[in-house]
Amino acid sequence: MRADDLKLGELVDFSEGKVHLHGRRLVLHDLHAFSQHRKDLVDLVGMEEARRIFTRFGYFWGQADAAAMKRIFNWDSRAEWIKAGPRMHALQGVVKPVVKHLETEERFRMLVHWHDSEEAEEHRLAFGTGDCCACWILVGYASGYASFCMDTDIYFIEEKCRAKGDRICTAEGLDRPSWGDRIEPYLKFFQADGIHGKILELTEELRRKTKELNAQRKRLKQRDELDFGQVRNQAFRHMLELARRIAPFETSVLITGETGTGKEVLARHIHRLSNRSKGPFQSINCGALPETLLESELFGHKKGAFTGAVEDRTGLFEDGSGGTVFLDEIGDISSVTQIKLLPVLQQREIPRIGENRPRKVDIRILSATNKDLNEAVAEGRFRQDLLFRLRVIEIQMPPLRDRTEDILPLAREFVERLAKQLKRQDLRLDATTLDYLQAYSWPGNVRELENAMERAAVLCGDAVIKPQDLPPEIVQRTRLQAGNVMRSLAQVEADHIFAVLDTTGGNKKQAAEILGISYATLWRRLKSL
Repeated sequence: MRADDLKLGELVDFSEGKVHLHGRRLVLHDLHAFSQHRKDLVDLVGMEEARRIFTRFGYFWGQADAAAMKRIFNWDSRAEWIKAGPRMHALQGVVKPVVKHLETEERFRMLVHWHDSEEAEEHRLAFGTGDCCACWILVGYASGYASFCMDTDIYFIEEKCRAKGDRICTAEGLDRPSWGDRIEPYLKFFQADGIHGKILELTEELRRKTKELNAQRKRLKQRDELDFGQVRNQAFRHMLELARRIAPFETSVLITGETGTGKEVLARHIHRLSNRSKGPFQSINCGALPETLLESELFGHKKGAFTGAVEDRTGLFEDGSGGTVFLDEIGDISSVTQIKLLPVLQQREIPRIGENRPRKVDIRILSATNKDLNEAVAEGRFRQDLLFRLRVIEIQMPPLRDRTEDILPLAREFVERLAKQLKRQDLRLDATTLDYLQAYSWPGNVRELENAMERAAVLCGDAVIKPQDLPPEIVQRTRLQAGNVMRSLAQVEADHIFAVLDTTGGNKKQAAEILGISYATLWRRLKSL
């Protein structure tokens, strides 16, 4: 690595609220505010003591940056490592440094020109042009950085400075013996007991945290593979990345998609990546229960609220405190239940059935549906205000037929799991089975594929899954498609148009876009058919 190769965007992560240099938090400061701070400090403790404080500040900063550069990069030479210090200052907007001379072998000597020093400008704003050099932080930084790199005391002295009217600021750095007695008046500004040891401790702590973060990322990657297989489809990868990005936030998420696409699996995945991962994950299928029973399951009830309520009972919203509640098939709930869900989403409050007092709940709500809720809103079957609160973020799960490159990896993963579950270690797919799996449209999606693999694993006699072990509809549908080759071009075109229309649910505009023709052209073709 060479100093000139350093790029700010690759070094520093600029996130809202936090700026990080590979684990070390940074802050930006305003030049005018820092100028006022310098003036206040000088007024409070005097010019000499203020200079000592700023020099020590720069010294610690330089040591920390030198340690970071050593921790992150492998340098071509010690000289490149040292020149990375001035380069860091340039990237951070502190000054435009030019290294005029550098020796590191027999002795240390470095001559640097500092153009447009923001510290000199701060000093001039606070005190005007004076008769002394004022780049105290820069001097401290250069001294601390070089001392860490050389593992010996290096001191810089500023010889020219814009704060006293010079055109540019210049400084020279030498090792302690090379300075001789000239350095004595300046040593008091570098008193920084134990800084080197503190920097080493900090560096070791950052190494440890980086190792922990890498291990955590590896675990999360393994979880991704466990939940979704070896995902190849790019759209599905983007969907997983969106889930990862929104997981840490409390935002309500609506997961949409056909039956069997893995909506609950994705909800559990979001929960595991969230800050609520140590809390419970409560799941309920809203379409599987009648209205009264569903409300009791969600909100709980008070003793005597209805026949059979012989004792107080908490619901899923209370049981899920500190965690996540997943409402599957949310499009099937009644209008009464919809109204009762609104305060849960707005104020995180629930009333138990038979009780007027609202109770606070600490939950995040994820929901899912295989229905078109926009259509349900238009028909008056679903409240628009509830949909808005459920669908702050919407994630659409693609059907398996749109991610055919994932069919075989998923099938193989299911076979591997079944081999362990059924204690058939030699269980595998026969090569003749692969075409059938890829040619089938999988209307039941991943769930249907998993069930088909389990059926085949149980029925296969020699632990090799062959076409005859698959469900009949998969083999018959594929053979029908394969056997129907001798068709005219018009028949193929017609079948393709109707297949696309079937996919879009009869939406002709969307079908025309997929087919790459105009709406009018599609209308004429359909009329002729």
